[in-house]
Amino acid sequence: MDAYSRINRMIQAAQFVNDVATDARVFRAPGRVNIIGEHTDYNDGLVLPTNTALYTWLAIKPRTDRVVSVLAKNFEEQRDFNLDAIEPSNKPEWIDYLKGVCAEIEATGITLRGANIEIHGEIPIGGGLSSSASLELVMATAMLAISDASLPAQEIAKLCQRAEHTFAGVNCGIMDQFSIACCGEGQAILLDCRSLDTRPVVIPEEITLLITDSGVNHKLSDGGYNQRAIECQDAVAIIQERYSSVTSLRDVSPKQMHSVTEQLGDLLLRRCRHVVTEIDRVKTAFDALNSGDIETVGQLVSRSHSSLRDDFEVSCDEVESLVSIASACKGVLGSRMVGAGFGGCVLSIVQAEKIEAVRQQIAQEYRTNNGESPWMHTVASTMPAAEYSAT
Repeated sequence: MDAYSRINRMIQAAQFVNDVATDARVFRAPGRVNIIGEHTDYNDGLVLPTNTALYTWLAIKPRTDRVVSVLAKNFEEQRDFNLDAIEPSNKPEWIDYLKGVCAEIEATGITLRGANIEIHGEIPIGGGLSSSASLELVMATAMLAISDASLPAQEIAKLCQRAEHTFAGVNCGIMDQFSIACCGEGQAILLDCRSLDTRPVVIPEEITLLITDSGVNHKLSDGGYNQRAIECQDAVAIIQERYSSVTSLRDVSPKQMHSVTEQLGDLLLRRCRHVVTEIDRVKTAFDALNSGDIETVGQLVSRSHSSLRDDFEVSCDEVESLVSIASACKGVLGSRMVGAGFGGCVLSIVQAEKIEAVRQQIAQEYRTNNGESPWMHTVASTMPAAEYSAT
């Protein structure tokens, strides 16, 4: 993490804590960046995420009734809802993520207390860094704490995923919530999205993960993300007609995929090919990180981007321009879009000693649609969602 970013975030955090009442409790949840394994999580596949030192902050004070009153500092908007009458909105907005989390917690048999809440987010919205999952996890962690209740981290991740499905209308996989709830500091995790088994891996000191925002925000509920999930399900249904043991694209071998090329057609074949090859890239990347083979990690990241662009068709012109600029920088081993696609951020695997030169070159050569230099962040893997302590 660069010194300026560290100091700036410390100032923001201190200001937020100082602005809330002294009797409020403060919680934070990180964002996450996925090193490799995009659109594999909702196909029961493998992913390789790590958390970032970018947070959603939440200050909370319990109430004596069952009303939850939330002030979103970033939007300067306040919304209230009653825990006894939680219903999804016809058109989901930010408060629906929080309503959904509370509804799913209470569905487990836990009775929550009402609360007054203030929220401040550091994570770019629509950038592919899991701002929504971070919001869900910090809400769940805080509401459980003031209600004198607890759940295992994995269970919190799963209920937050359900909340996003039901209240936000996004058929997401488990990766974002699980990483934010469970990934340890200084690590990435190889997560099996079917079994939820994990294997940690230390990120080598020789590389720095650089995130650069294209300036194009995506919105998962707009339909492109859900459409890809439907297409993957359609491909599974066709493959199952020949291979009955297949329950998701995780189960499909390259040989099986090629044997039903005609039945799949061009579009579904390409969707299937991305997922099948991406899962294999995740396995290889995990092994490469374990052995310190940073060149291979970079190559795999770049191949992942090509597959996302050509087979999954979730890139855009601005992202392509940014990937091209980053990839041409000396010291960049590989670059790709991160998150669901249709905009958002680009991840670059950078030789650590070249990071400042790379940042400067990207800032000079890439401009967002409003003519500004892009926002950038060097990743420092941090702890899962928890109550904040200044000590």
